Amino acid sequence: MVVFRDFVWTTTLDALEKAGCEIIFAETALGAKTDRPELIKLLAQIRKDDIVVVYKLDRLGRSLKHLLEVVAQLNSKQVGVQSISDAIDTTTPQGRLFFNISACFAEFERDLIRERTKSGLEAARARGRKGGRRQGMTKEAEQKAILAESYYKEGKMGVNQIATEIGVSKMTL
Repeated sequence: MVVFRDFVWTTTLDALEKAGCEIIFAETALGAKTDRPELIKLLAQIRKDDIVVVYKLDRLGRSLKHLLEVVAQLNSKQVGVQSISDAIDTTTPQGRLFFNISACFAEFERDLIRERTKSGLEAARARGRKGGRRQGMTKEAEQKAILAESYYKEGKMGVNQIATEIGVSKMTL
């Protein structure tokens, strides 16, 4: 049994080990990135009759399209997919059916979340609220930057001393 897991917590790792997983591929990239080196390694190493175990099905693919492509690639190599949380096993006809239905619902749920987020942002903008970082520096930050620059140019203080003096971290300085 081979397992692919995306960035997960220890309890998830425990569940995968309890399921009898022998090799664990742990991806560290987060977000909607489809270029994932551990997934590529997994796909290169799996053999006929292996079973890829995931904690949740949505960890295997970043979108419905990507998930279906990965599962199709696994099927072409005669490799099954099992999801612990979703109770899906593509080695059976019922499991394949349930996989396709679940994948559609997962994509639907993601679309609903995207729509709600978009409408929430639009409603906030209509009320005059603007999201994201503030543009530019505050007056206080500008004064600290000028002071730090003058200290640095004078050469009388080190970077650590300047940071302590103006009340910022060394990295901020």
